[in-house]
Amino acid sequence: MPLAELLRVALEALRVNLMRSVLTMLGIIIGVAAVIAMVTVGAGAQAEIDRQISSLGSNIFMVMSGTRSRGGVRTASGSEMRLTVADARALKAEIPEIVAAAPTMRGVGQVVVGNTNWSTTIQGIDNEYLVARGWQIDEGRDLEPQEIRSGSKVALLGSRVATELFGAANALGQTVRIKNVPFVVVGTLLEKGQSSMGSDQDDIVMIPLAAARGRVLGRSGPRSDAVSVIFVSVAEGWMMDDVERQMGEVLRQRYRVRAGADDPFAIRNMSEIVETRAEARQVFNILLAAVASVSLVVGGIGIMNIMLVSVTERTREIGLRMAVGAKGRDILLQFLVEAVTLCLIGGVLGILCALVITFGIARIAEWPVLLQWPVVVLALGFSAAIGIFFGFYPARKAAAKDPIEALRTE
Repeated sequence: MPLAELLRVALEALRVNLMRSVLTMLGIIIGVAAVIAMVTVGAGAQAEIDRQISSLGSNIFMVMSGTRSRGGVRTASGSEMRLTVADARALKAEIPEIVAAAPTMRGVGQVVVGNTNWSTTIQGIDNEYLVARGWQIDEGRDLEPQEIRSGSKVALLGSRVATELFGAANALGQTVRIKNVPFVVVGTLLEKGQSSMGSDQDDIVMIPLAAARGRVLGRSGPRSDAVSVIFVSVAEGWMMDDVERQMGEVLRQRYRVRAGADDPFAIRNMSEIVETRAEARQVFNILLAAVASVSLVVGGIGIMNIMLVSVTERTREIGLRMAVGAKGRDILLQFLVEAVTLCLIGGVLGILCALVITFGIARIAEWPVLLQWPVVVLALGFSAAIGIFFGFYPARKAAAKDPIEALRTE
């Protein structure tokens, strides 16, 4: 029997029992949709993680004050400003692998322009901060060394702040008031997007460290040059663990830490934190893909069950076909094509469902959609393979029937 005729007969048989066919296909639809959606969402999530890693800067560490006990009470890491500008200078001077060591102060304040105001992060920086974070100027210029040293009232605006305060207008040369202190905008920053912690990195205003300490955020800590965090960037190609060890040695020597005592500082490898999250997400995606694969197998078992029922129901039809000259091979192909057609239709519907799910998740989560076409083709091929595997036994059973016994069946 020609393949076109076999396909027509298969579609007619599925149409006659439409509701049963649709319910049988559900397992295949769910399995294919889940596999494609999980792989696609996982690829998009990985792209977002890669973007977050690159937005942090190249091979970056964050050095903060460590925990401290006072009167039996332990303070959290970074809650007390004990690091200094001199610590940053020492790290860069004594460890040649370090490209930039940027001491910073951080706080929150209201920024006002005319009748418009916006609450944002205020970051006091020196001339190495943008290098350490891999941040680029969009318009205008960077803070000049003389402005950093003297604590001039100049500012760089993140793209979110510039939009909120000035809209489409040019922010360069405009005066903004930060906690009632006027600052002139000399540059705007390229967009970085969200950090690995989910915060908006573009919602920020950067001013000279001396200006932040003396005019806006005030001094906190036992020293006049105390800072909140030191961002350290390491040259490409160097072992991060080795550099981290050297940083710990330098700081322990500076603070005269005795053997066995707690360090008065904490060093965090930011890229490592994001990569750890990526590994956890990958394991989760593999688990979901495994569950989805089980759905495909369950769907295949359902197809075998329905095909066995169909063979039993159509025993007289099989006998008539054999009586008019159909061979066992023709009967085998008829039911096998029917099973494969059922799976392929379910696979196509599963792909359509996967596209809807994928684009919906991507829109909600706001990360790129990276549709993996090889996976789509593989899922469709796998659904056809399931039809062949689970449909072969019922088809073989139909082909093995004795035509006389089949015709006697009521």
